[in-house]
Amino acid sequence: MSKKARTPTLYKRIREILDSARVGLARTVNTTQVAANWMIGREIIEEEQRGSKRADYGRKLLAELSIRMLKDFGRGYSVDNLEGFRLFYLTYPLLISEAAPRKSLTTSKSEALPRKSNLGVIHHTACGESPIYVADSLTDWKPGRLSHNLSWTHYRTLLRVEGGPARAFYEIEAIKNNWTSRELERQINSLLFERLAKSKDKAGLLKLARKGQEITIPADAFKDPLVIEFVGLPESHRLTESDLEAALISNLQHFLLELGRGFAFVSRQERITLDGDHFYIDLVFYHTVLKCYVLIDLKVGKLTHGDVGQMQLYANYFDQERCSAGDSPTLGLILCTDKNDTMVKYLLGTEQSKKIFASRYKLHLPTEAELTSELKREVKKLR
Repeated sequence: MSKKARTPTLYKRIREILDSARVGLARTVNTTQVAANWMIGREIIEEEQRGSKRADYGRKLLAELSIRMLKDFGRGYSVDNLEGFRLFYLTYPLLISEAAPRKSLTTSKSEALPRKSNLGVIHHTACGESPIYVADSLTDWKPGRLSHNLSWTHYRTLLRVEGGPARAFYEIEAIKNNWTSRELERQINSLLFERLAKSKDKAGLLKLARKGQEITIPADAFKDPLVIEFVGLPESHRLTESDLEAALISNLQHFLLELGRGFAFVSRQERITLDGDHFYIDLVFYHTVLKCYVLIDLKVGKLTHGDVGQMQLYANYFDQERCSAGDSPTLGLILCTDKNDTMVKYLLGTEQSKKIFASRYKLHLPTEAELTSELKREVKKLR
């Protein structure tokens, strides 16, 4: 091979090294910042515990500390930010304490670069103390511990979540799905945990908090309601199904995020021809976890028995004509603005209800009051 022919290959290898180094450096900087903010919070709490127990002592301490830190270190150390560090330590008391004892959170000056060990990535801070260990994978990590996949902006967003189980769930999902801080905020605002928790018993809630959303049966893959505020469509009687479909396709990345893990887009307006009659499926996806096609039909009004029957036709056709060896039975999801759950239950029966689903969609973010009302309605049905 000539020198000219080898150059692109060499360049590719060098580029991979540099790209990897940049990602590693960014992770190290993010994790070091998170650890520093946590340790600042810890120092503030310990100083408060040594000082006066009066409520105004803490605020005065933060004000004096902020003045000095702003002078020496610049922006980022306002009283509100210092209060955030304090809350961070109180909310995540075990973030790095088990991985590194109180007096061994840093390392010597001679160890300037991160290195690997069987405990994960080692990050270094100030001189004179031991390194901070950060787990490399979800297998080694658990909620409440330091993760290099979560930046300070992630943690600051997580601090707004009330309740340990919900916060743990969002930590796990943010890491598993590689959410940006903006995506994390959107999922929190759309009350994802509450929507998934609606149909869970106590054991199911604990599982969500320990493992996040796990998809083992078809029912696990679908949310009710789906929140599609990102399409920017107003709630109007003039809204048509074609308008809704076009808006979802234009915002496909956001729609896939809302649908959840495992959905891959296949086609829109998929045509089925039966003895000269044409039928069109609005959206076709393939679920990479369940190994099956997922057909979605969009309705701008209340669900009817005809809509359910039509989706049964589509699913049966795909099972017989489109599925390959190894594919699981096709699933159908009808998105509508309203539905009669009792009608759906008796129309589908026990077996078909495992394949055909109906979910409402909302064109705005639900409020906590709305979710609470829906939860009460669901509980009332079970009595």
